[in-house]
Amino acid sequence: MAIATRFLLGALNGLLGPIKAYSIEVCRPEHEALGISLVGTAWGIGLIIGPALGGYLAQPAEKFPDLFSPDSFFGRFPYFLPCLCSSLFAAVVLVICIWMPETLHKHKARHDENKNDEALEAHQSDYKDKDEQIPSLDDKKSLLKNWPFMSSLITYCVFSFHDMAYSEVFSLWAESDRKYGGLSLSSEDVGQVLSVTGVSLLIYQLSVYPRTNKILGPIKTSRVAAVLCMLILLGYPYMTHLSGTALSVVLNIASILKINLASTIISSSFILQNNAVPQDQRGAANGLSVTVMSLFKSIAPAAAGTVFSWAQERQHAFFFPGDQMVFFLLNAIELLGLVLTFKPFMAAPESRAA
Repeated sequence: MAIATRFLLGALNGLLGPIKAYSIEVCRPEHEALGISLVGTAWGIGLIIGPALGGYLAQPAEKFPDLFSPDSFFGRFPYFLPCLCSSLFAAVVLVICIWMPETLHKHKARHDENKNDEALEAHQSDYKDKDEQIPSLDDKKSLLKNWPFMSSLITYCVFSFHDMAYSEVFSLWAESDRKYGGLSLSSEDVGQVLSVTGVSLLIYQLSVYPRTNKILGPIKTSRVAAVLCMLILLGYPYMTHLSGTALSVVLNIASILKINLASTIISSSFILQNNAVPQDQRGAANGLSVTVMSLFKSIAPAAAGTVFSWAQERQHAFFFPGDQMVFFLLNAIELLGLVLTFKPFMAAPESRAA
């Protein structure tokens, strides 16, 4: 039942693709990075508030006995309240979406268009030149034949695989015993590190990334971020020599830098994908992107866990013993993604080449 429910939640949650397309289309070209950053920021806020709120509302009969009796409906179904609240929140968002103006205009213009539609129509002039330099639907009917899009999609999937594998490995490595190359941290310590990292991600996406992308462009920004990620990962195995405050400070800094650099690559990939297709195909392109990315992310945790278990058995190996092998393989995947950002593999529209 739990697996079926999770499957339905994933299958029916087709929001991320349209949201990415919408954020690109309602922003002027010079503000695309900020629009994509807002999507990432909203996602990050959800990842922080969602689990916290779910944990706070779960088992209300035990936490709030004055409000919920153990014999009540909420006492017999201790996890119904957080599910109810999330469903009500989704219903409110659905109602709000009714007033959101459409960005894909195929109807004839009417004289009584509201101001929101007129404002969005004004944005279309900004995209006219951009879309003219992107192959039209008549030239490329299939997204699979659009190599600028497909090259950015494949690169995006490689980096997404790396990020998910890193997320899986980080917690296992941080909580494993020091004799196995870990840090012997508690789950609370790891949670604190991830919370601090999450807050930093919100600040970075809103303030730093848009400026960086404006200066370097999405491709060069991705390359710089990938190189820095590899350098940071090289130092992870040596954190076992630290302890106390020094370990806490270094680990938090490394985690903040790693996650923010990873978000830089993902946000840049979003921009490349949306700029590689005409407006008519952006919804389908983002839907395909999310679908393929989800497949890679579903494989990554199992692969990372298997490699981590294997690495624990080779603590005294000559070539990258123990967890050094884990981080070496993570860097190998990151290096593959970096290589894919160069020609002849990576192709970008001439007007957007970086």
